[in-house]
Amino acid sequence: MAKWVYTFGDGKAEGRAEMRDLLGGKGANLAEMSSLGLPVPPGFTITTELCTWFYAHERQYPPELKGEVARALSGIEKLVGMRFGDAANPLLVSVRSGARASMPGMMDTVLNLGLNDATVEGLARRSGDPRFAYDSYRRFIQMFGNVVLDVDHHYFEEILEQHKLDLGHHLDTDLTADDWRRVIADYKAKVEEVHGAPFPQEPEAQLWAAIGAVFGSWMNQRAITYRRLHEIPESWGTAVNIQAMVFGNMGQDCATGVAFTRDPSTGENIFYGEYLVNAQGEDVVAGIRTPQHLTIAGKTRNGSTLPAMEEVMPTVFAELVRVRDVLERHYRDMQDIEFTVQQGKLWMLQTRTGKRTAAAALKIAVTLAEEGLIDQRTAVARIEPASLDQLLHPTLDPKAARDVIAKGLPASPGAASGKVVFSADEAETLAQRGEAVILCRIETSPEDIHGMHSARGILTTRGGMTSHAAVVARGMGRPCVSGAGELRIDYRAGTMTVRGVTVRQGDLLTIDGATGEVMRGAVPTVQPDLSGDFAKVMVWADAIRRMKVRANAETPADARTARRFGAEGIGLCRTEHMFFDAGRIVAVREMIMAGDVEGRRKALAKLLPMQRADFAELFRIMKGLPVTIRLLDPPLHEFLPHSDAEMAELARAAGTDVAQVRQRAAQLHEANPMLGHRGCRLGVTYPEISEMQARAIFEAAGEVAAETGAAVEPEIMVPLIATRKELDILKAVIDRVAGEVAAATGREIRYLVGTMIELPRAALRAGDIAGAAEFFSFGTNDLTQTTFGLSRDDAASFLPAYERQGILEHDPFVTLDVEGVGELVEIAARRGRKARPGLKLGICGEHGGDPASIRFCEEVGLDYVSCSPYRVPIARLAAAQAALRSEKMATTA
Repeated sequence: MAKWVYTFGDGKAEGRAEMRDLLGGKGANLAEMSSLGLPVPPGFTITTELCTWFYAHERQYPPELKGEVARALSGIEKLVGMRFGDAANPLLVSVRSGARASMPGMMDTVLNLGLNDATVEGLARRSGDPRFAYDSYRRFIQMFGNVVLDVDHHYFEEILEQHKLDLGHHLDTDLTADDWRRVIADYKAKVEEVHGAPFPQEPEAQLWAAIGAVFGSWMNQRAITYRRLHEIPESWGTAVNIQAMVFGNMGQDCATGVAFTRDPSTGENIFYGEYLVNAQGEDVVAGIRTPQHLTIAGKTRNGSTLPAMEEVMPTVFAELVRVRDVLERHYRDMQDIEFTVQQGKLWMLQTRTGKRTAAAALKIAVTLAEEGLIDQRTAVARIEPASLDQLLHPTLDPKAARDVIAKGLPASPGAASGKVVFSADEAETLAQRGEAVILCRIETSPEDIHGMHSARGILTTRGGMTSHAAVVARGMGRPCVSGAGELRIDYRAGTMTVRGVTVRQGDLLTIDGATGEVMRGAVPTVQPDLSGDFAKVMVWADAIRRMKVRANAETPADARTARRFGAEGIGLCRTEHMFFDAGRIVAVREMIMAGDVEGRRKALAKLLPMQRADFAELFRIMKGLPVTIRLLDPPLHEFLPHSDAEMAELARAAGTDVAQVRQRAAQLHEANPMLGHRGCRLGVTYPEISEMQARAIFEAAGEVAAETGAAVEPEIMVPLIATRKELDILKAVIDRVAGEVAAATGREIRYLVGTMIELPRAALRAGDIAGAAEFFSFGTNDLTQTTFGLSRDDAASFLPAYERQGILEHDPFVTLDVEGVGELVEIAARRGRKARPGLKLGICGEHGGDPASIRFCEEVGLDYVSCSPYRVPIARLAAAQAALRSEKMATTA
């Protein structure tokens, strides 16, 4: 029989950290902390397997669960000396979610469960503080009402605000016990009005309703959105953690807080966090009250006048510092911890691996390796490759003028400019149109997750460095300024004001998440610095990885960027991009308009020196590294003009009239151009095009080799091959031109001729094609289109629905479809190398910069991946991690 419940407390635990798949991250770490002897309130975890069972059985529970929960609850009662539901000495519990992957704020929590009209009196007598007891009860009604009974939280907020207004109070802490009794009466009346039944008074009924609500929250919209953004499988489920309550709101010797064992923004080895005296945990993360800093140094650094915990509670603070050290050394990584202080005693409520910015991830990995806590291979494995994207783009130019209108807390580094929007929905709508936006909110909540993801940056007027906005922004790599309290946001008016300055929806705004500055207008940027920790990790990664990393580049700017980011050559130079330049498009169009070979050759002669200069510049930048040049790929009609003025210009240049231009355009029109007269088919029917391009390549290679004295070895790639014969025909043209250039210049050029594998037939006939091809480059963009029968440009309208319904786990144009497209790659690699041992294999689709796809490329044994210049460092790190994974699998096989 399955075991559904695992207990922890009093220095013992049935679970451990390695059981996070079963117990969820929170439950596994609570068990681990308890086993380490740290002060953890006793409790128990209902497993993730139960969540799966719950959804598989129409939200019902297995019959044995009730007994397991009752026994575990009895164990808590014995440890704390209280009884659940006892009116005189009530045990209160928290009910929290806990998936195996951290999902901060995405699922539901209920605190103070077990309170009712009778037990609240017992809590008041036992604590000697009726105000605390009734404050706890109203919090419970509010949380339970919202989470379990689906009573919108704004009802409770309006009731509370009205009471404070009537009493002339500004803060919740100003209300007395009698005030809270009146608030509770109104809360209960509102629950009955909205829910249609009185607020439940039976503690056991409350418990089971809360357990069901937490399991139910695994499928709420914000959790679904978060899972989609972070690629967390729905099948994982969540655990539920039930734990004895400890209270941070019993008076001035009580507190609650959140801390990171190192700075999650910079990675510095400083204790970083916030706390609130006389508060419960949600007060800190919700940004309802402005929190105070843990350390004197943090207080000073942020210019706060509020006392630090180090000053107010020095003994408890010293214990917290000890716990920090124990946890970081035990887990060998930066930890995100939550704690409560109840009447001078520290209690640990959670530890988890802390979310961090890319810069912090690098700093922490390097520092821990240099401290000897981890080795270099572990350091490389720790860094999320995609997060490096945060570091590879420009930051604000320090010399640029800045119109600073406000300053908040530097919650997540990086800088962003965009149009001001005040709602998550508006952020998403404008971003889908390609507009850059800054999401400005009083405070964010989990319901804003879609807008936060769409925005370039996030600005809040409330909340601290550990608020929802800060934590989520850091995890997403979005710049964030939080707690900019001078700003006043009016959602209805669509304005934000500060000291006489009004910023309206749609105005341009810039935020700097590294300084906390908020600026009017757009501020210029500078290129990133890729030295220091970044450079160290790249060196470590390069020493580990097997695969080479090239870049897709056809302009000198892209090629230089690629080299700066460590590219080891060009894996895809798209020659057609060079043809669209204003200085040469007319010559291309003349070639298309020509009615015979002689006319085409005349137009191509104009293009030859241009192409030769293009290739020569790329060869110079790459300094002997491989450069793979794809011959002309798109259908010719793409180059033809569309406007009347352009057609008239082409008619004059070609010595014809506009009617002839229109007629030629009609002749070239195709119903399905993606599968039409393109790629090698152009070279077969118009070999003079391939001839001109080959000549430009060889002449450029000879020119640069003569200049530098170093060998230049171009790789010429023939696109869209379906048969060996197509490649034979075009390889003969290329070889002939190579011989002609060598005879004319007296210089032999070493080169390779290969093909893109981008059609299923080519993959299946790879053994035959490899007889002529000296390398394969998998063009997985088109291979995905032709395997699925999907148009990449049109699939966006329905792919999200396919992902939601589980038909596809990922967008196959973002992450390679391993089962289908991947099998074709595997077949082609195996058959190609069988026919030609040592055949060079690479990938040059967008998948070449996707970490999950790179992992597959390592498994198949490709020699290199090629991606956009800005993803080269991501690919270098992902290739190293893929190599580590392959090593691990080999040793455990």
